[in-house]
Amino acid sequence: MKLSERIDAFVRLGEFLKAGLHEVDIDRLSPDSPGEMLFQSPELQNLVNESGLVNPWFTPHAIYHAIRDICRMLERRDLEAWTGRYSEDDLGGNSDKKIGTILAGNIPLVGFHDFLSILISGHGFTGKPSGKDDKLLPYLGKKLVSIQPAFSKSISFTEERLGRIDAIIATGSNNTSRYFEYYFGKYPHIFRKNRNGIALLGGNETREEMESLADDIFLYFGLGCRNVAKLYVPEGYDFNIFFPAMEKYTAVRDHHKYANNYLYRRSVFLMNQVKHLDNEFLLICPDASFSSPVSVLHYETYSDINKVDHHLAVYRDEIQCVVTSEALTVPGIPFGHSQHPQLWDYADNVDTLKFLSNLSEN
Repeated sequence: MKLSERIDAFVRLGEFLKAGLHEVDIDRLSPDSPGEMLFQSPELQNLVNESGLVNPWFTPHAIYHAIRDICRMLERRDLEAWTGRYSEDDLGGNSDKKIGTILAGNIPLVGFHDFLSILISGHGFTGKPSGKDDKLLPYLGKKLVSIQPAFSKSISFTEERLGRIDAIIATGSNNTSRYFEYYFGKYPHIFRKNRNGIALLGGNETREEMESLADDIFLYFGLGCRNVAKLYVPEGYDFNIFFPAMEKYTAVRDHHKYANNYLYRRSVFLMNQVKHLDNEFLLICPDASFSSPVSVLHYETYSDINKVDHHLAVYRDEIQCVVTSEALTVPGIPFGHSQHPQLWDYADNVDTLKFLSNLSEN
């Protein structure tokens, strides 16, 4: 297939997915929105129900958000702008290379960008899904083949060993990355580790910006590597400004797994007399760590924003994204955009498409 044909197929996949969704105000969706309200395709609704039974974190609200973001990715102008950054020879589609992909399962369809990148670059995709998310991406793979049958030889999923591969992309934790290196280090590879989103507040944010920050914190229950897990706030910051904007996500406390995490963490904080703030569904505590448990948000105060900027630059390899309206040397993104990356906003800041296009030269 030519690159233009592959782009056409993915554009049509986006159109198919969009047709299966009800048009709703995505920014005002509640985490407990019923699936029947969100999906007009019975096939898609059944898949959502099955996914939720396997993984209770995959609510209709979460899956709807993930699919809507994929529809946005698959706009023709964005696909052409993205692939246009590379020569067509590099994305020529004559490769017989198989790219093994070990997929994460923390949020719905988190591996779609790798799936898209591998196929758009003309390589073959061999995916090993997480047991927490083993239905959604194979479903999209089947739909893509029905749209463009030439993809049938380029897409496979397995629950066993990956088999013959020429390169690998694996996503996991800091711990599993050691196993990736041991078993797959001989192949050209991208191994992803733990990262988190952080937000830096200047103290003069608008209510709209703070409500958008709530999306960065709570979307997907905070389980994504791009979710904000830590705040930097100026000394003397008044969290009475922060908490009211979080109220749009009050419904998370009705989700049993989230509620269990919240109640457990609150009990630990109280028993150990850990300093914290509590709005009855989110715990905020001072902590230097970038990573925080579900229902907990860490924070640090600062008196000199330049020192924070330097600190973030030093620890850039532990940070997935920085949400802020402040001018920093570290690239920042607007409030509300942490879980809506562009095609060229690569995980761990590693250019996946460049990695894949370089394989074509070998």
